[in-house]
Formats: sequence, structure tokens, C-alpha cells
Amino acid sequence: MLDATLAAQLKTYLDNITKPIELIASLDDAVAPTGKSAELIELLDEIAAMSPNITVRRDGDDGRRPSFAIMRADAPSDVSPSDVSPSDVSVRFAGIPLGHEFTSLVLALLQVGGHPSKAAAETIEQVQALEGDLHFETYFSLSCQNCPDVVQALNLMSVLNPNVHHVAIDGALFPDEVEARQVLAVPTVFLNGEPFDSGRMSLEQIVAKLDTGAAAKEAARLDAKESFDVLVVGGGPAGAAAAVYAARKGIRTGVAAERLGGQVLDTMSIENLISVPHTDGPKLAAALEQHVREYDVDVMNLQRATRLVPAAEPGGLISVELENGATLHSRTVILSTGARWRQMNVPGEAEYRNKGVTYCPHCDGPLFKGKRVAVIGGGNSGVEAAIDLAGVVSHVTLIEFDARLRADDVLLRKLHSLPNVDVIVSALTTEVIGDGSVVTGLRYDDRTTGAAQQLDVDGIFVQIGLLPNTEWLSGTVDLSPRGEIVIDDRGQTSVPGVFAAGDCTTVPYKQIVIALGAGSTAALSAFDHLIRTPLPVDDPQAEPALA
Repeated sequence: MLDATLAAQLKTYLDNITKPIELIASLDDAVAPTGKSAELIELLDEIAAMSPNITVRRDGDDGRRPSFAIMRADAPSDVSPSDVSPSDVSVRFAGIPLGHEFTSLVLALLQVGGHPSKAAAETIEQVQALEGDLHFETYFSLSCQNCPDVVQALNLMSVLNPNVHHVAIDGALFPDEVEARQVLAVPTVFLNGEPFDSGRMSLEQIVAKLDTGAAAKEAARLDAKESFDVLVVGGGPAGAAAAVYAARKGIRTGVAAERLGGQVLDTMSIENLISVPHTDGPKLAAALEQHVREYDVDVMNLQRATRLVPAAEPGGLISVELENGATLHSRTVILSTGARWRQMNVPGEAEYRNKGVTYCPHCDGPLFKGKRVAVIGGGNSGVEAAIDLAGVVSHVTLIEFDARLRADDVLLRKLHSLPNVDVIVSALTTEVIGDGSVVTGLRYDDRTTGAAQQLDVDGIFVQIGLLPNTEWLSGTVDLSPRGEIVIDDRGQTSVPGVFAAGDCTTVPYKQIVIALGAGSTAALSAFDHLIRTPLPVDDPQAEPALA
């Protein structure tokens, strides 16, 4: 099933397996499997042929078919893997983990096979200390770029702690189960049979949710940090570029980010990053993080800023207060908090989020196969979503507030060629309606006639642009009427020593390549500010690198 290049790469990775493992398949027929079961056993046999430490069994008894467990078979080195019994170290996939989940499969093979994780030592210790039986189920789709983070985190947890068990389920192969549990967004995670969370989550986020004392410990650790020369708030392209440029100056640099990678993590395909013909968001986000960590940068992930306190006097320390109660201090601050998907802010939207209201057609589209959906927004994002969904769902209705669609002509030609897409313009969405569990439709006003209309749909995909993450800065730095941080050509804000870059600012074009340049500009401007601004005479830190 794997092409020659992918197979060669996989074989190289499998050389890192140090402990024997078994792939135990649950099939529709162990002797003569058919359909997806036949595809699964073909993949497993191909993988086993690449490593002497891997064997395949067809006697799995899991109720989900096709599915398979990856189980460690602990034994002395002189005993054949076929002669030992599986240990408690295992992970399970219900489905065929290719597409975006192929990396999850590779990591699971390596980690069950004894290859160490690259997770932080303190996080590993937290996982190993978790108590009680924790049975996780994660529903994913092969087209979801957010799902692998969750699947890989929970797989690792099940390897590190025998109390943790995890099965990753391809929702497209188990539609009755998805329907019964009303899974309308991926990734969706259940813990011990009850909803746990949905959406992208990192290992640290999951552990923090399980370990109730983690937040207080982290706040105390952050509070104890020395002040920085440059503190970057935000971890997207602008923040990463700012951190790299600042660190290369040899000054004390920190990054406090709600999530490293920012909105790039939600981007499916990137084809306009100059010199890189094609990549995807998660891959670029990983590269940005890796580049930042090559320098002496204090990276503080999963940290939401809630308040900025300007310096009391020229050259003094600026404070950034965090949601967990900690406060960080720095001589300069670079704001790169980015933007998020704009919501409709109509009745029912919040109630039915992830129950039919969604913001990611790539991730959640497969869950609406054969159903009727609406796309809100007639710009490039909305039209692209409608085109993508038309190949999966039975019918798409695109709803646009303006009197015409605003997408590029090439997209509009494609849209109008699709037989299962209708377009409604001059329409204001006024309400999301449902049956208490899932979306059943929406209401809108015809802006031409004023008449109220209702549209019966099973899903609503909102694609109406971006909103800057700047609410926490109101009253501190100057913001534009759209909430963007007002900056000059050097990235300087209205507050001395505070700079800004990226999609949260008044820069006219919200593009990755522009954010990278803006972050670099802000870092160079912050450095220039430092060398031109003397420290207060009574500053307790009178001997930093730039004093």
C-alpha cells in the first residue's frame, strides 16, 4: 500500500525499534478478509516485513473491525517475539491510519517498540503520575490536520502509563458510532465513555486538564523567572521570527504563547511561502518551533496573556500578566498574538459549536458525508470551503452578506460549475437552530426584501474572516476601529518599548511571509530601543547584556 519512497523512509524509522511488538488485527474474516479489513492486513503485513521485531496476528477480538492493536511483547533478547505474550504497553487504531495519521502510526510503532519520546521530562513525569483508569477514545478523520496532535499525545500517554488506554477511531469507517455519539467535529475525545474535549490539543494541555494542580505549579515556576530583554507574546510566524532575530543578538529572549505555531496550525495548504513551493500548516509550525528552539530562547507554551502593564519609567520593566496568575517582566515586549476565526455572534452558534457549527471544512467535512450543509461567507475562504465540501456532502448552500461573492474569479468559475451548490447573496444569518443536540438549520434575513427565511441543514461552516486577538490590550495600546494594534513602519506601538507584528496589527495584508518579515522588523526595533535606552539608576538588574 505504501509507495517506494514512503516504504524506504518507514523502514529506516523501524530500525529504531528495540523491543519486540505485535500488530494484533481484528478483521471481518481472519482467513479471507474483505474491503477495508483486507486493506488493513495488507498494510500491517507490509510493515512487519520491514522489521524482525514486528509480527502480525489476525486473532484480535475487538468489536470495531477493522482495527488493530500495537502491543509490546516484553521478553529476553534470546526469545523469539512469537513465543511471548503481549505486555500492558499498547495503543489501538480503529481504521487504517494513513493520510495525516500516518505519522501517528509511525510514532506509535516506535514508542511501543521502546524508542524514547522527545516530550519534556517534566511532562513525562506528570503523565506517569496520573492515577485511576483512563480510557480515551478519539474520533479523527484522515483529512484532519488537527487530529494527529491529539492522537499522538494520547498514544504516548498510553505507552508511558499503564493506567491510560487509548483507541483512535476513523469516524468515516464507523458512521453509525459517530451518529450515535453525535460526533460532528474532529478531533473529539471521550474519557471513560463521557465527552472530554474536542479540537486540537497538545500533550501538555491534556495533562494540565487531568492534573488539577498543574496550573498552580506552572504559575509559581513562571513567577520565579528573571526578567527578559525581549519578551515575545505569541508563537505564530511573526512571534517565531521575532524570537529568532532577538536571540541572535545575544540578549535574554522569552516567548509566551497560547499555542506555538498559532493559526498556521489550522492552515491546510501553503503554496505562497517564497522558496517553499508547497507545505502545510502543521509542518511549517513544527519547523518554526524547531528553529526557535535552536537558540537560547525560553519558550513558555500554553500561556494566555491577560494584561499588559507599561513600564513605570523610561527603561523600566514592562509586565505581562498571564491567565494562570503568573507575571512576566521584560525591558521590551513584542506583541504577536495573531488572529482567530471570526464568529457570527448569533443565537445558537455557541450552543451548537462542534454539534454542527464548525470552522474547519478540511477537518470536519468528512463527518457530513451525504448531508446538507451551509457555508457562511463569500470570500476566498468561504468559496474554497464550498468547493471542497461539494465533493463530500449531498448539497452546499453558500450564504453571503454582500450583494456579490468576493472570491477570486478562478474560484468562482469552479464554484458555479458544481451541480450541488446553491448561492444566496444579500443574506444576513440571524440564528442557528437545532433540536437541542445537533444543528437542524439556520435562519437568515433577505437583505433585499427584508423577509425572514429558514434553511434546513445538518451543518454550518463559518468562513467570515479573522478577528485580532487583542481584547486584552484595550486601554493599554492604541487599537484601530477593527481592534488591530496600531504600529508604525518599525513595528512600534503607542507604548514605549512595546512593539507588535503580524495579523494582530494594522499591517495591510495578513500573509505568513509578511508576518515573518514584520516579526523580524519588530525584533530589530526592540534591540535598537534597548541600546538607546539606559536603565533606571536604581534598577536591581543594572548588569544585563545591554546595560
